[in-house]
Amino acid sequence: MAQLKAHEVDAWLARQSAGTSIVLVYGPDRGLVSERATKFAEKAGVDLNDPFSVARLDAADLDKMPGRLLDEANTIPMFSGKRLLWVRNAQAQKSLAEDMKALCAAPPADAVVVIEAGDLKKGTALRSVVEAARSAMALPCYADDARAMDGIIDDELRNAGLSIDQDARALLRRNLGGDRLASRGEVAKLALFAMGRGSIALEDVRALTGDASATSADEAVDAVLAGDLSAFDTAFTRQALGTSQAYTVLSGLQRQLLSLQVMRAAMESTGATAGSAVAAARPPVFFARRKLVEAALERWNSRTLAEFLDRVQQTVLETRRRPDLAIALAHETLTRIAIAAKRGR
Repeated sequence: MAQLKAHEVDAWLARQSAGTSIVLVYGPDRGLVSERATKFAEKAGVDLNDPFSVARLDAADLDKMPGRLLDEANTIPMFSGKRLLWVRNAQAQKSLAEDMKALCAAPPADAVVVIEAGDLKKGTALRSVVEAARSAMALPCYADDARAMDGIIDDELRNAGLSIDQDARALLRRNLGGDRLASRGEVAKLALFAMGRGSIALEDVRALTGDASATSADEAVDAVLAGDLSAFDTAFTRQALGTSQAYTVLSGLQRQLLSLQVMRAAMESTGATAGSAVAAARPPVFFARRKLVEAALERWNSRTLAEFLDRVQQTVLETRRRPDLAIALAHETLTRIAIAAKRGR
């Protein structure tokens, strides 16, 4: 079977042999798909800047012209020893899968084929053809994990001659993900901002990275827990005026209350302190929020947390029944909980 596990792909690309002439790079992370396809192409022995040696094709066009990929692959190069066929935007095109089946059965002698595809499910014709071939390789690309994120951060900052504080790294890692190229772009932007200063601090990351709407929702939830009515109004208004719905804040608070319930139950059953409960939480509480969470645990018992959670769940239901009043309903419920926090209930 010509396929790798997701965690094996980078190692294979580093040592890839010249014997593999057909590669399918697929997955939901389009930035990672593009980056890995480029890495493979750079080692194909072809000048990527030579238009006579590289044919860049779109899968949608190939689907309209069955057999074209075969013709391109079997064309004898006139100005170089080898040609690279680079196909982008592949999905479940039937004719492309048929052409690939023929190519895998008789690999081209003078061409290398790399295909960038989306999230192909197991059993999809194109993926099945490549995975079953001896002369081809399928490379899955999924969202980066924490180790991969650290690698991206280290690569970009090393090239810029910068270091990063541990707290800043933790927040930056939290703000990245979903798309490899977008993540690299965020780190590169941060490196440019901090150029000449030697090190990146927590405030730099807060100022330069992260999604604005997500940040507003997180700030609104934290302000509710802290009982900071002014900060809540500011963050909630920014959220409500953005592209996201008020439900984002309700959902964020709902998740936080569920997490608090688990930690508070552990405190009440074992006699543990709020600090111990937070330290033992899984997934871990983000370092910058630990004092806030500890204060909430000390302020509210399990019964109160259950009451708040029930109120939030009822509000979610009401916003679905009356979407025209969603912002007002959410604001009222969240304000009531923030007032309870401020009074130390």
